[in-house]
Amino acid sequence: MVGVLIFILGIALGSFFNVVVYRLANDKSFLNGRSFCPDCRQQIAWYDNIPLLSFMILRGRCRHCRQQISWQYPAVELATGLIFIWLYYSSGLNIKLFAHLVFASFLILIFVYDLKYYQILDRISLPAICLALIFNLYLGFDFSNLLLGALIGSGFFAVQFFGSKGKWVGDGDIRLGALMGLILGWQILLVALFIAYLVGAAVGLFLIVTDKKKMSSALPFGPFLSGATLVAMIYGKQLLSWYLNLIY
Repeated sequence: MVGVLIFILGIALGSFFNVVVYRLANDKSFLNGRSFCPDCRQQIAWYDNIPLLSFMILRGRCRHCRQQISWQYPAVELATGLIFIWLYYSSGLNIKLFAHLVFASFLILIFVYDLKYYQILDRISLPAICLALIFNLYLGFDFSNLLLGALIGSGFFAVQFFGSKGKWVGDGDIRLGALMGLILGWQILLVALFIAYLVGAAVGLFLIVTDKKKMSSALPFGPFLSGATLVAMIYGKQLLSWYLNLIY
């Protein structure tokens, strides 16, 4: 029963995250105002705004103008619900779960926004940085571990940003690196970076081979970093232990 409620919470928040992404991109407040169709601007009734269900009932089209609704909306809703379920079964029902749900929420926002607009907003990453530090200190993380993680994460991307004059990574990656370090600590941060670059290289190579991208094409890295952070948050210690056992 708890798992079902966690899933419902996830898809509901996923629906809200879609609103946040749209309104941040259009410089609108996401704290007030009814949801509306971005094409015809008609307000969306509550029965057309039920996560997942309304999309299926409307067959992916606005009730008023019949324009197609982006698959982003149900995809983010479902993904958030599944991630919340995964975190619940990984952490149990405790304060750690609450912290992980908060971290995951910001990482999902970063994932979706950067994937869509090729930008990591400070309005997302900076509040997340503050909350990550507060929650992890409360959960008993060593402050020096978190601080070192933030310095390594931000410094790693700062070197790339300034060294390439912004060609390799964006300045938003610097703040995301700090956030990763504050969520994971410095050791698990290294695991997350390895996962992100490994998966990013594989996806980039696949896109080039299939002529979807060229070698000179830009590829948002935030989705890989945020996804890797989620994985490392749960499995980072096991992956690090497995790797160390291989080399020693």
